[in-house]
Amino acid sequence: MNTKRAPFNFIKWIQSGKVNRRLCMVTFMLAPLLLLLVFTYIPFLKMFQFSFYDMKYIGTRKFVGLKNYSEVFSRKDCFQALKLSGYYIVAAFIQLSIALWFASVLSFKVKGGGLYKGFMFFPYLVCGIAVGFIFKFFYTRGFVLDTVLQWIGFNLDSLPYWLKDKSINNISIAATSVWRYMGQNMVLFIGAIMSVDSTLYEAAAIDGASGFNKFRYIIFPSIKTIIVLNMILAITGSLSVFEPPYVITNGEFGTGTYFVIMNKLAHVSQKVGLASAMAIVLFVLILFATLLQKAGEWYFLGIGDQEAIRTVRRQKKRNRQREADNR
Repeated sequence: MNTKRAPFNFIKWIQSGKVNRRLCMVTFMLAPLLLLLVFTYIPFLKMFQFSFYDMKYIGTRKFVGLKNYSEVFSRKDCFQALKLSGYYIVAAFIQLSIALWFASVLSFKVKGGGLYKGFMFFPYLVCGIAVGFIFKFFYTRGFVLDTVLQWIGFNLDSLPYWLKDKSINNISIAATSVWRYMGQNMVLFIGAIMSVDSTLYEAAAIDGASGFNKFRYIIFPSIKTIIVLNMILAITGSLSVFEPPYVITNGEFGTGTYFVIMNKLAHVSQKVGLASAMAIVLFVLILFATLLQKAGEWYFLGIGDQEAIRTVRRQKKRNRQREADNR
């Protein structure tokens, strides 16, 4: 028996629901992928290419191989700038700890809690350049900080130069990140804490758990993903600090961070190849820090998660036993 195959109808095929859904997905994905390719991936590949050349923005290029990468670690200013990231990493962990503490308190009913949240979140809304100018005048000799300390009883001559004294100026500038980003992380933590099942708190309250035990066995394991994410963002942000030292001191007096030195090499000294190599080294460091952080999450927080599950099960078992005894 001969059967004729129906001719392919392109109009009917393209109007079918399955094909329409796929075309819609491809269409909506095409624009962002194209923008990502043009403005991210292609420039990154070109920067990677430039890192092997001794070049300026305009002029001839000379291939130097890995010389720029070796110079990143041999130049005193580049390596010193990389070490300054430690100040900002410490400040980042301090502000994360403070943000987590405030979030643990303000997630529950507190009188005036909304007002406190607004005041703490406000610094994050101020742009980085404005924050730099604020603290530039705050730390300037004889201005805000010195005046307040004199009211307390300190003598102006005994106070250090907050922005010139190399023993304290990097600590002073790193402290600005605590003021600016603490509110943002607090809001993220509050959102995560409020998504925790309220029955866990009720079970813990019945068992007489203290506030610290509630945090240790309920809050912390439940929001570990947000904590790790904020830690990764804090570390990567600390490695790429630019605005505070650039605006406050312009990188002078030993405050030039990695990005500030990179900016000077690229735009002042016109050493585009060396600056590109610095950017690639920073990318590798950030990638390594992220992988290290994830490894820590899988090992340490995974153990904490199992402990939290066992604790919740014990609490539910006690509640069932109590209910049976009451009957």
